[in-house]
Amino acid sequence: MKLLSKRDKGVDNECVVQTSRQSSFQHPFYALDGYSPLNRTQFELYKTLREAVPVIDAAINKLVRLVGTFEIKCSDKNAQKAMDDFLKYVQVNRTGVGFMQFLYVHLDELLTYGTSVSEIVVSSKNSKIRALYNASLKSVELKRSKNPLLCDMYVKNEDGTKRRVKRPELICVSTLNPEPDMLYGESVLKGLPFVSSILLKIFNTIGVNFERVGNVRFAINYKPDDKGTVSTKHRAQEIAREWSKAMRDKTNVCDFVSVGDVSVKVIGADNQVLSCDVEIRHILEQIVAKLSIPPFLLGLSWSSTERMSAQQADILTSELEYYRTILNPVIRKICRYFLRSNGFGDSFEIMWSNINLQDETQLASARLDNAKAMQIEREIGEV
Repeated sequence: MKLLSKRDKGVDNECVVQTSRQSSFQHPFYALDGYSPLNRTQFELYKTLREAVPVIDAAINKLVRLVGTFEIKCSDKNAQKAMDDFLKYVQVNRTGVGFMQFLYVHLDELLTYGTSVSEIVVSSKNSKIRALYNASLKSVELKRSKNPLLCDMYVKNEDGTKRRVKRPELICVSTLNPEPDMLYGESVLKGLPFVSSILLKIFNTIGVNFERVGNVRFAINYKPDDKGTVSTKHRAQEIAREWSKAMRDKTNVCDFVSVGDVSVKVIGADNQVLSCDVEIRHILEQIVAKLSIPPFLLGLSWSSTERMSAQQADILTSELEYYRTILNPVIRKICRYFLRSNGFGDSFEIMWSNINLQDETQLASARLDNAKAMQIEREIGEV
């Protein structure tokens, strides 16, 4: 059995990824020689925010999945077949396969950081697309160009040096809600660090309170008698020693026996634990409102009517349509380059799938109503 088919023998592995870091290893601590701090610390902030608050991470993942899939329609049959194979089998990064996997990573970076940078990796022999690469924003830097409509792209190496991208036409840059004359976009998480810090404080306090309840502390009071037959210090040491022995033996039931007026109380047992349900819901409402995703998609069972859920779904649909318009230039750029490099015309159309099953139901219901209306009008006209 042949391990490589005829089609695989002609694979060209000679290609250069411009946006990947270049290592200049010298010694185990070579990073200290050319260390340069990041000038955009919000990258780490937003990454930590997604890790600390699971609701935020789940919302972004659902937004990425709900964007849906697309198809490319070409007028030429041969171009259509080549395009279908390209979208299905193109290599993505090191281990990924398929254009949609590349697009999902691109959108995930865009929503999290407000800016996403990707590269079309071409072969050094025939300039055809070899793979698609999602660059890390830590290694890419955008600078202002003399032309206000363009920007210069640089790659930061591990030794602290920078090199300019030689072929910027192969780089795909997407920005989300950029401010005027700004190179970087704004993350959907902008404004959430403050409310998220309050939420984390509440969660940490709840954990501490439950740890205190589960690991009870005791206060032992001993009142010596007036006779003074035994020294108070000696009796207190004996009580403490026997109490420690009883508390250490947790596998078997052990009784504590003492002589005299001894009382045992639980520290903090009479204190009332503060209720924080209302505060947590208020904070989650702020997070959900910022991410523009219905609460029921995140498992939050808040009281809502059927009409309200339909309106929330419509708002989410408009948000997803907006994200699609941002992704369309990236799709067009890559597909146009693929068609031209393979000798086809660059005429094609992007066909996105309907966002959810509810859209399909509404479209079918609207077509049925229109057909009934046309039938009634035709019957009235014949009469």
